[in-house]
Amino acid sequence: MSRLDGNERWKSKMLLTEHAEQYDQQHAGGGGQDAAAAKAPVPKQRNIITMEERTMLRDYILLPHMEKMVEKSIADVEHTTNILKRGYLMAGQKILDRIVQDLYGLRRELKRRNIRILSEEQSDLVVYHRYYCRGYEDRFGMTRDVMRSEISVQLARYTSELAVLLKGGPVKSN
Repeated sequence: MSRLDGNERWKSKMLLTEHAEQYDQQHAGGGGQDAAAAKAPVPKQRNIITMEERTMLRDYILLPHMEKMVEKSIADVEHTTNILKRGYLMAGQKILDRIVQDLYGLRRELKRRNIRILSEEQSDLVVYHRYYCRGYEDRFGMTRDVMRSEISVQLARYTSELAVLLKGGPVKSN
């Protein structure tokens, strides 16, 4: 038992990835720094979030906003007298279905990877979301401008998928 085990101040301290890797290398190789231990693959940190998982978090945060935007757009189209109203409604519904499907898949995948998003807080122009990733707690923040641009890019992707589907070609997923 270490002298720091009962000390509450050390619970909030963060361990750098480089130090954790050095620690793993030293204990995996028997403490020596020989050539075999230096070339041995370092075990991946299981509790630190990967870039792929950060992208999943970003999408999980943005998709509900996109869903609301598309629902509002569909509601606006319903109240117009445009002769292509039915086509716009069908296209909007198809995009909405794809967004809901992606959101469902993300929820399932985040749950499988033991990642939970807890709360949203706003500080100045940044929206922060607290999350737990396999016991590791952190915050994920995006500015409103970044959120708008990412939503625009993703809606463009959904629209282009719909265009390919309407033309009769194969739909490629990212």
